[in-house]
Amino acid sequence: MDQYHAECDDFYVNVNLNTEMELPTSRDTVLHFFEQMKKRFPELRNFYTREDGDLVLEGDKEELSYRCLAIEPRRLCSGHVNPETLEAAYAQHELVLELAPHLLTISVLDCEALDVMFGFDFDYEGNHDEIVAEALGVGPAFEGLAEVSRSKVLNFEPSITMALDDSCRLQARLSIETRTNAFQVRTGEFGDDQISVYFTVRQYWGKGPDRSFLDSFRAQSAIGEEIVRNHVVPRIVRPLARAISSRS
Repeated sequence: MDQYHAECDDFYVNVNLNTEMELPTSRDTVLHFFEQMKKRFPELRNFYTREDGDLVLEGDKEELSYRCLAIEPRRLCSGHVNPETLEAAYAQHELVLELAPHLLTISVLDCEALDVMFGFDFDYEGNHDEIVAEALGVGPAFEGLAEVSRSKVLNFEPSITMALDDSCRLQARLSIETRTNAFQVRTGEFGDDQISVYFTVRQYWGKGPDRSFLDSFRAQSAIGEEIVRNHVVPRIVRPLARAISSRS
């Protein structure tokens, strides 16, 4: 299993190709695209339609590691949960981006943005917002609020978006999603939802790069890997993992 899985309960690498126009949904087009993906990755064998009309092809979600694809109205999604290696996840995403222009008629003219996202999920049956604040700190400006008598943190989901080039069309966003509500904090009855850390490298098109989706993906994933390895894991993921471990 990839080294990052040791840092959390679930690790995944997702790619989202966001379009200006709606994606094709004809039977022949969709099935041909999914069949080509299944030829390369035979574990992709569960095909279904969501209630909202999204078309999904995925592996066995009961397995620790599985792949998934989805065709939404204006977004093509590719994900790999707990990949054996980053290269295993990249192989799937690269094939999606190779096939999509021809089989789903997605051109760079039609592209709004391409996202490469690294995700880390943590199991924690307690106040998610409180443990995130404890692990990462709230910063000097807010420390006094956290020390107010009988106070409890109810919402703490820090995020930051950064421009990675002068045009601001290449961006990186770090966000943390918690899933605790006031009722759970009040009653002390917490669910088994996960805390998620997302790091996304997004490339906007329009006046953006004169390159293929595949070339952009390779550049974005390289940037993402470096930032995740040098900053996200040591400063966000590991402190959160230690804080959760100290409560168990």
